[in-house]
Amino acid sequence: MQKKILIIEDDDFFRGLIGKKLLFEEFDVYMASNGEEGVSKLKEHKPDLVLLDMLLPSMDGFEVLTKIKEDSVLALTPVIIASNLVEKEDVDRALKMGAIDYMIKSQYTPEMIIEKVKKVLGK
Repeated sequence: MQKKILIIEDDDFFRGLIGKKLLFEEFDVYMASNGEEGVSKLKEHKPDLVLLDMLLPSMDGFEVLTKIKEDSVLALTPVIIASNLVEKEDVDRALKMGAIDYMIKSQYTPEMIIEKVKKVLGK
């Protein structure tokens, strides 16, 4: 059975690029362009991993992460942050809230992000 990944990202280009690369690696990929849509798709699809941006419309990544960790069904879902939010306080806050990794987009190639996802899911 294929692993399910949910990408919650408001940048259409980045979301599409990462989504295509994950599809090529034979993951089931779901996408959301804002926080509210992301939470809805989380509950609907119960992904094996969430790739989450922090700077989102309607509900930011911190709020999404809070909703994941408060939900007994979703709380154990690994969350990798991929964001341009670079302040140490924000990185530390996300990790303390339960994200398993925090990648600053400008410092990672799409291939590096895919490799991180594969490593976390043991693929």
